[in-house]
Formats: sequence, structure tokens, C-alpha cells
Amino acid sequence: MNLANVQVEPLLQGGRQLWQVRMGRRALIFQEELAARAFAAQLHMRMTWLRQQNQQDDADSRPS
Repeated sequence: MNLANVQVEPLLQGGRQLWQVRMGRRALIFQEELAARAFAAQLHMRMTWLRQQNQQDDADSRPS
């Protein structure tokens, strides 16, 4: 999954401003922009960490 796919989008529902964090087909909706942006940042950091772990595991499993 591409890290560029993490997006924060404004939504209007029932006259209220909401914030949607999307990554691929999955999405979460927040009432506060700060909460949405904080979640998106944490998600981005977690995905970066997982990608690094996968690369390290691949390097460790290669025969020398």
C-alpha cells in the first residue's frame, strides 16, 4: 500500500464539518480536524515502520 494514499478530506454532513482520513478503501471520520490529522500522521509513521520491518525481514531471509 502506498503511503501517499493517506488523505485527510473535509466533509459536510447535516450542516456539520467533519474530517475523513482515507487510506485506500478504508476511512475513518473525525469531528475535529486536529484529531484527524494526528491519526493520519500516526498511520503514516506506522506504515513507514512496517515497510522498514518488511525490508529488514526480506534482507535477513535472503541466502548469503
